[in-house]
Amino acid sequence: MSKKVIVFLADGFEEVEAVTPIDYLRRAGADVTVAGIGGLTIKSSRGLRVQADASVIDVEAVAWDAVVVPGGMPGAANIAADTVCSKLIKSAVAKDHLVAAICAAPAVVLSPLGLLSGRRFTCFPGMEKDVSGARWSDERVVVDGNLITSRAAGTAGEWSLAIVAKLFGEESALKIAKAVLLK
Repeated sequence: MSKKVIVFLADGFEEVEAVTPIDYLRRAGADVTVAGIGGLTIKSSRGLRVQADASVIDVEAVAWDAVVVPGGMPGAANIAADTVCSKLIKSAVAKDHLVAAICAAPAVVLSPLGLLSGRRFTCFPGMEKDVSGARWSDERVVVDGNLITSRAAGTAGEWSLAIVAKLFGEESALKIAKAVLLK
C-alpha cells in the first residue's frame, strides 16, 4: 500500500528543499500531493513558479502518512501563518505520523506549535536561538521518533533519504541514493 505524503508549498519556499523530497518520495512509490497555500501557482524565494497539485484547503480531510515542510523565507513563515497547515501538522504528530521540516521550518513552523518541546532537532544555523524547550544539534539531519529535521538546501538530499527510509525502509533509501549518486 502506497504511503500518502503531503508537501506544503507557500510563496517564498526554498526550491531544493521542496523539489528534492517530492522527487525522492515519488521514486520510492509514495503518493505525494503538493499542496499550495494561497493558490495553485506558488512562487519560490528565487522566482521559480511551481504548480501545486491541490490547494491545502482541498486536502484537509485526507489521512496523511507524512507531512513535509520545506524551508525558505518567507515560505516557512507563510506556512506557519496558515491555520489549515498548522492543523494538519498537529494532527500528524498526534497520530504519531511522520513530520519532516528543514531549514527555517523547524524554528518558524514547528516550534511555535510546541512540537519541538523535549525533542532533538536541527535547523538553519542561528535559528535555534528562537527555539526553547528542545535540544538543538548541529547534525545535518536529526531523526527523533516521528520527527525529521534538517539544516538547509545543502542537506536536502540526506533529509529526503531519511524521510524515504522512515516510510519505506533503509533499502529503499539506499536504492535511491545509488540511483541519484548521492553520497
